[in-house]
Amino acid sequence: MSTREYMLGNVAIARGIVEGGGQVISGYPGTPSSEIIGTLAGMKERDFYVEWSVNEKVALEVAAGAAMAGVRSVVTMKHVGLNVAADPLLTLAYMGVKGSMIIIVADDPSCHSSQNEQDTRRYSQFSLIPCLDPSTPQEAKDMIPYAFEFSNKVQMPVIFRPTTRISHGKSDIELGPVEETRPAAEFVKDLERWVMVPKNARVQHVHLLEIQKTMQEELENSPWNSLELVDGAKVGVIASGIASVYAKEAIIKQGIKASFLKIGTYPVPENKIRTLLENTEKVIIFEEMEPIVEEQVRIIAQQTGSTVDIVGKMPGPVPRVYELNTDICADVLAEVLELERPDVPAEVSEDSDYDRCRIDLPMRPPVMCPGCSHRASFHVMKKVYGKDAIFPSDIGCYTLGIQSGTVDTTLCMGGSITVASGMYHAGEKKPICCSIGDSTFFHTGMNGLLNAIYNKADITVTIVDNRITAMTGHQPNPGMGKLVTGEPTIEVSLEELCKGMGAGFVETVDPYDLEKCEEVFKRAKEYKGTSVVITRQYCVIDAKRSGIRRKPFTIDAEKCVGCKLCVNLGCPAIEFDTTTKKASINAMCTGCGVCAALCKFDAITEVKK
Repeated sequence: MSTREYMLGNVAIARGIVEGGGQVISGYPGTPSSEIIGTLAGMKERDFYVEWSVNEKVALEVAAGAAMAGVRSVVTMKHVGLNVAADPLLTLAYMGVKGSMIIIVADDPSCHSSQNEQDTRRYSQFSLIPCLDPSTPQEAKDMIPYAFEFSNKVQMPVIFRPTTRISHGKSDIELGPVEETRPAAEFVKDLERWVMVPKNARVQHVHLLEIQKTMQEELENSPWNSLELVDGAKVGVIASGIASVYAKEAIIKQGIKASFLKIGTYPVPENKIRTLLENTEKVIIFEEMEPIVEEQVRIIAQQTGSTVDIVGKMPGPVPRVYELNTDICADVLAEVLELERPDVPAEVSEDSDYDRCRIDLPMRPPVMCPGCSHRASFHVMKKVYGKDAIFPSDIGCYTLGIQSGTVDTTLCMGGSITVASGMYHAGEKKPICCSIGDSTFFHTGMNGLLNAIYNKADITVTIVDNRITAMTGHQPNPGMGKLVTGEPTIEVSLEELCKGMGAGFVETVDPYDLEKCEEVFKRAKEYKGTSVVITRQYCVIDAKRSGIRRKPFTIDAEKCVGCKLCVNLGCPAIEFDTTTKKASINAMCTGCGVCAALCKFDAITEVKK
């Protein structure tokens, strides 16, 4: 009798890792991948090792080392994290693995929580490492044990590419048996394989090319590729990953007769593609983001002399940006096959109840939480450095400081300090004050700070330390003194770290203390060289979970003059009545007291209980 559970996609992937017998799992938090390691770390009974690494490069190297020793390893990250890990990735392809290794990289079409929507399948092409592309949470779970076996069979790592809708979708998941056997770790010295000096690398590159056909043949007939030929169908549809679900639904919705090829592996199943081309007159290709499948189909068509009409993203009509869905796929089918597709049922008129029930929701841009300490830090930074100063920033909750006028650039993890240094060395005369979070600083900000200090950049580096990796789901980092499992460990001191790099000005201040914070920033601005200000205060969400409570504040309407100084902070807990011209504080107040410190009329006070 099978067991089913209702699961988040990432929880299902974590279950797949357990079923497949994963032994060493490392990663760096990044939405939409974060819940995988969080789920594994939260398991009370574990017979595997799990860690949050300080960045994706480190995480991949930890997993690679475990796989070189012959065990089953996994590394997790989001798509932009693979850019950080690209250096070891491309050489690991030459070396291969002795055990099994899965590289889980969650893509984010439509940039739900990312600075770009790059396609990880390009890295699969680039590195010649095979890639699995799940179409549902169930398939994602089932692919993981298969990936372990396939990796071990071909002695290569395998990229596993869920997207946001897979990772954060929910579904009934049929559970499988848990692999009980675990290979023991034993590293066998093999200099020609493990030491990539030029002499060995040249030989291994040839080997990498030679095993491509073996991997392709193995994946061709895997359960993740399926071809349905429909008798008499002149149209064929090819779709990959989650787009295959949308495309299948669109075919049914449109009621068309079409053969269907679902692709879930890279290299693509060339024989199945050839078969489809031989049995159709027109092929429509659906895939999210880059036209990777389409490029391969066009190459195969050219090689075989096929005259089939191929329709996809080049030049269209399938969009090359953002997520696909059933409606988009149905619209493409309608356009290509000249079908009618009314937006609403024919019997529904424009002034009907159907039309009136549609609601245009107001825009809800993301904002920092009520009482977030970053808001106070940015307020003081802007006051001290001036609105004409330059404020490079980084990746984290604090990127929302853009609404405060204190985020002028956001390039990549750890990029704020280096961008600030470049501006200074370019000859920029305006004050430069950059911001970076504590976890991001540990990730790749440390190198940037060292570079700034060593090369004498006259900038201020603000480390907004909220004692957690907040944006991705409140994961621990080296500055917190605990591991992902909750086990205590060394707490790295940001102050000593910065001083050890040679920073001559390092000061820590509570951003809720506006007066003291302003005094520290003024001295940092006057300092000649690289100054470091650490604004430290617990993330309000994590503080609440830890039992830290502050008294909320209230506004005395009699004393309020409607100056809006508190409102301009942008805190969601502060509202303004345009009729009475008075400000008020709602139930979201967390008691930070920043608004009370700003008020010149003593109208804001703690609620007395």
